[in-house]
Amino acid sequence: MRFSSDKYAAALSEEQRAALQRLHPSGSARFWGATSVQDKNMDRLRTGDVVLFTGRNLVRGIGEVGVTFRNSDFADAMWTPDPDKGSWRNVYSLLSFRHTEIPYSEIWELPSFNVGDNFMGLRVLAGSKADEVLQGLGITTVTENRRKLARDAEVASAIAQGTLVVPVEAVHASTAVYRRDEREIQVLRAEALLVREYKATLAGAEVTRLRTPSGVTDLHVTGPDGTEIIEAKSSGDHNYVRAALAQLLDYAPHSPSPADRLSALFPTCPAAKSVSLLHRYGIDCIYRTMPNVFERISAPVEARMYVRKVWADGE
Repeated sequence: MRFSSDKYAAALSEEQRAALQRLHPSGSARFWGATSVQDKNMDRLRTGDVVLFTGRNLVRGIGEVGVTFRNSDFADAMWTPDPDKGSWRNVYSLLSFRHTEIPYSEIWELPSFNVGDNFMGLRVLAGSKADEVLQGLGITTVTENRRKLARDAEVASAIAQGTLVVPVEAVHASTAVYRRDEREIQVLRAEALLVREYKATLAGAEVTRLRTPSGVTDLHVTGPDGTEIIEAKSSGDHNYVRAALAQLLDYAPHSPSPADRLSALFPTCPAAKSVSLLHRYGIDCIYRTMPNVFERISAPVEARMYVRKVWADGE
């Protein structure tokens, strides 16, 4: 719907118009509304929240919340008020939307849901239950992608400038975008800069990158302590730790000399549960403590020796 047209724009406050124009510069957006019965639930919605549109035992669409506001005049210009509940005054735009046909059974299979739940009315999920739906249905939002790109830009900037990496909670940077033939080309630099800085600390070792059927390692180090494969990630968040773990185990069998160590490299120290996950598979955790200084949390020798048999298995 073209909210910038006279019919709708006149019903918007200056603040609402500006917010819509900022997130929807084309002047058009999809909208949804709810009556005053849902005031409390609607007050909880934020930009980037995910909305599932359900009906006939299917998730029929998935959207991402853009701008939220309360405006009866705007709502009444779009929709006929409900004869009993009145105006659909709680309005939100959609940053993105996708038609789907996902059966309810896929949600029922998630631990926090019950078979037979027909998802009647408006329901707001938060915290772990919301995360469960996003992961269970494989939903990645535009807002989350922007957050990751902003984090990458922040980490890359900190490493390039020789400063400490800001904790993820404090990041409010935007990503640089290069345009070519009207397409956005996003260049992620944090991992490459992190690898370069760590590589400079490896005196007396032969440092290369190993090409394997699974891809190219970030670092393949041969020195007095043996052979080590290192995989770098731009964040110490648990999902990045899991990705590093998977890649290291994938690369290890292809090392020309059996790997003595596998290590994951991060710009900040991962949470204890993430370090424990690495250690369970005999993998060291290396993280940046300040410019050009890194700390290693070594895996228990017993775990490393036990899992090395798996590392060394052939293709």
